[in-house]
Amino acid sequence: MRLANSVARVLRREGMAVDVAYDGTAALDRAVGVDYDVVVLDRDLPGVPGDEVCRWLMREPRRTRVLMLTAAGTIAERVQGLTIGADDYLPKPFAYPELVARIRALGRRSQPAVPPVLVHGDLALDSARRVATRAGTRLALNPKELAVLEYLLAARGRVVSAEELLERVWDEAADPFTTTVKATMNRLRSKLGEPPVIETVPRAGYRI
Repeated sequence: MRLANSVARVLRREGMAVDVAYDGTAALDRAVGVDYDVVVLDRDLPGVPGDEVCRWLMREPRRTRVLMLTAAGTIAERVQGLTIGADDYLPKPFAYPELVARIRALGRRSQPAVPPVLVHGDLALDSARRVATRAGTRLALNPKELAVLEYLLAARGRVVSAEELLERVWDEAADPFTTTVKATMNRLRSKLGEPPVIETVPRAGYRI
């Protein structure tokens, strides 16, 4: 539980939306209802083992990528974890910057694949370095603003609703009736400058 809370705290600080499950049963319950981009799965989960959770995820037609954590770091253990269906494998203890980098790399491999640098006109976002620029000038965006911009750019012109942004960029702690999406969007628009990049589609959402 302590490790899960610590990982969640670090990932949220990086602007990621995070749901936490403390055992295998809860992990399966969450996975049934949400098509996650990346699942960080502890192999030593209580209840339903992490291996069984991974096998279930691999049986379902979904885009979810699995990063497996384990205290066992032998080559045989890593091979077994990858054979089960995990996309990546990280032995404990691990460095949080490496965990974050691996999660971002897996997220870019979700379907459809997202390029490491997203570009729209003079606007560019480097997903790996977490840097956004416009006309060559770096934008002072906080992690959540970067995450919203990245999601809109990755949508490639598709309209993204406020509800979808809440689900994909925020997490289970977000109030569905909050104005946080609108407030974040207003700040982001201001920082992006002129001419406007983000379009509001009435009664539908936002798009770039």
